[in-house]
Amino acid sequence: MSDVIQLLPDSVANQIAAGEVIQRPASVIKELVENSVDAGAHHINVLVVDAGRTSIQVIDDGKGMSETDARLSFERHATSKIRKADDLFALHTMGFRGEALASIAAVAQVELKTRQESDEIGTDLTISGSRVIGQEPCSCPVGSNFMIESLFFNVPARRKFLKSNSTELNNIITSFERIALVYPDISFTLHSNGAEMFNLKACGLRQRILDIFGKRLNQDLLPVDVDTTMCKIHGFVGKPESAKKKGAHQYFFVNGRFMKHPYFHKAVQMAFERLVPQGEQVPYFIYFDIQAEDIDVNIHPTKTEIKFENEQAIWQILTAAVKETIGKFNDVPSIDFDTEGCPDIPVFNPDVNLAAPKVKINTSYNPFKTTGGSQAKAYNQWEQLYDGLEKEEHTEGEIFVSRTLRQEVPDVEPEPDLQPQNENIIEDKSPAHYQYKGQYIMTAVKSGLMIIDQHRAHVRVLYEEYLENLRARKMNSQKVLFPDNIQLTAAESLTLDKIMPEMQDMGFEISPMGGNVFSINSIPAGLDGINPVSLVHDMIISAIEKTGDVREEINQNLSLSLARNAAIPLGQVLSNEEMENIVNALFACSNPNYTPDGKKILSIINQGEMEQLLG
Repeated sequence: MSDVIQLLPDSVANQIAAGEVIQRPASVIKELVENSVDAGAHHINVLVVDAGRTSIQVIDDGKGMSETDARLSFERHATSKIRKADDLFALHTMGFRGEALASIAAVAQVELKTRQESDEIGTDLTISGSRVIGQEPCSCPVGSNFMIESLFFNVPARRKFLKSNSTELNNIITSFERIALVYPDISFTLHSNGAEMFNLKACGLRQRILDIFGKRLNQDLLPVDVDTTMCKIHGFVGKPESAKKKGAHQYFFVNGRFMKHPYFHKAVQMAFERLVPQGEQVPYFIYFDIQAEDIDVNIHPTKTEIKFENEQAIWQILTAAVKETIGKFNDVPSIDFDTEGCPDIPVFNPDVNLAAPKVKINTSYNPFKTTGGSQAKAYNQWEQLYDGLEKEEHTEGEIFVSRTLRQEVPDVEPEPDLQPQNENIIEDKSPAHYQYKGQYIMTAVKSGLMIIDQHRAHVRVLYEEYLENLRARKMNSQKVLFPDNIQLTAAESLTLDKIMPEMQDMGFEISPMGGNVFSINSIPAGLDGINPVSLVHDMIISAIEKTGDVREEINQNLSLSLARNAAIPLGQVLSNEEMENIVNALFACSNPNYTPDGKKILSIINQGEMEQLLG
């Protein structure tokens, strides 16, 4: 029997490795920009065409490479950053494995122009699918110029499953921001299809954060700075009032490297416990400086997961540092003892004789005595004051109920394909309802006691109404008296451009003001009392999380965001008639049991369970 095990060719091995290292165009940019940082560059320019599908170009003014190093850099496990295994535990560079360039060259067409400062001419190297096409001298500035074209040209399955250009560009921006936030002393630019998206000058850390995420963030940042023998922690955390349900900017960096760490994230959230509403999160940009031998970054190809030797101790230091920042800048509500401008309250002095207060009475006053004919006439014709009052009260009541039902419980016709048990419930339910703590609607049904979450029920009702109107393009728009301006990041601006047709169908009118600032001029009718800026921001973040390209998915996502913001809040007191309308509208929905995001709306405690509880 012949042998069946054989060594794979280098080209095949490189393509396999590229599946781990190069997952999408953003991975290419991450690896090339990190190499530029390690090369000591002061200016790094990134240019992409069609979100990296057509081409990616990274230009830097770093050290550059010699003719031999340029050729050797594309070999697998060729690196200038480590020499022996012990160097893995003392890493001071972004890259170290020597896999990135080999993986990129295996799945793309690469052209590299590079020159060292000591050389008069540079090197032009061309590689396609791991095969060297040519290498010749060229004239070029000091540094490196990587041109990556036709990414995944020889891996059609990988290229086919790339997301839309807007989604891939969002991922590129995310990777770009993570590096730019760490190195504020390096200037960065990012161009997409010839349009400038970022032009970040060398500056301080706080200014770099504001250049990326907008100047409005400046008023919400509190500095964190603590230095111990184990680690140094610095950066910024947001004020409690800057907390958001979605889209909070949260970043951890260790020794200049971005990382994801749920354990440390929990430490920051615990510092804000009872200072922010439940479910909301504050932004933070926290940087750790730790001895290289105390961490291990070589546990995942993307290097975003890092192991710490003293994780528990660092967790405690981080929590204490954030709490100290909150207290130091007086962001915890405190009692104000300042008496300036307050009314003067006299202090009781027992040595001073005070006269008892006296009451003056007019003994000649008679409230039933009239002094003029006009008053008597008005008194005799008092019934005219109440003419039409009964009719007016009735009209106002109808207006109130109509407005309430129009805003909260849309008139939804029952669908013919309801489940049989729901039909039985709606037929056998009691017409009288009880509201518990402004959150639950309780009503008796044939099988027992039905408990309905009023907010979730209203979300389901409004979601189906908005979705149906969005499909039919029947949403009404309402102009706002004073337009609100919303500051977005570059990624959020791209997403808004992508979903703008759907936003307009829903009744929004949003116009660009320049610099990723947009003006909200109109909102859907019936959303009185809702903050338009928070609403639009939540809808954009939801669209980012739901990266589907299908219009129906976008419609569903936007309808859910709008329904969550417009639904009756927890704690709102409802009349029996309003509860009856919510219950009826709920059971006319396609799925009255669950919200669109899968949360349970109602539960029934049957008779046997109640008898067992009281037995």
